[in-house]
Amino acid sequence: MDHTSRHTGATHDRAGHQGHGSPAGKGDPAGPGDHAGHGHGGATWGTAAKATLHCLTGCAVGEILGMVIGTALMWDNVPTMALAITLAFLFGYSFTMFAVLRAGVSFRSAVKVALAADTVSIAVMELVDNGIIALVPGAMDAHLTDALFWSSLLGGFVVAFVVTTPVNKWLIGRGKGHAVAHAYH
Repeated sequence: MDHTSRHTGATHDRAGHQGHGSPAGKGDPAGPGDHAGHGHGGATWGTAAKATLHCLTGCAVGEILGMVIGTALMWDNVPTMALAITLAFLFGYSFTMFAVLRAGVSFRSAVKVALAADTVSIAVMELVDNGIIALVPGAMDAHLTDALFWSSLLGGFVVAFVVTTPVNKWLIGRGKGHAVAHAYH
């Protein structure tokens, strides 16, 4: 049976719990046999793109806020990038935690889910995005009113999305990464 078109539904959600207990204390409704064929490569590109976009949204909010604050305060490049990266992780995790908390999971469990779901994705995005910004001539010295500031920042997000989507597809196909959070959406 072809499950590729159904991986955004409950079947995919159960795959995210393969080998994991539910943080909310609820047992996995699927038996071990129900996971057959979902352990490797089962994630669709659409599922991976949605997961990446979800993660990128939180990262972008934090990254833009950090870059705007650091640039407006005329900080040097290193503290500005450090703030932007810190806020990208903070907002990226908080977006996932908000969705998981709405599902009735405890705060402590929601933190664990967010860390498991988003750490690799955010790290890859931040590495790529900040690498692009660092490599674009003049981008690190651009001001908020410069088109170069915004084009390099937004261009970095596009490249980060393209690079991170296959990473998320691979992780989700193995029941890791964003697949951990899908059971709560």
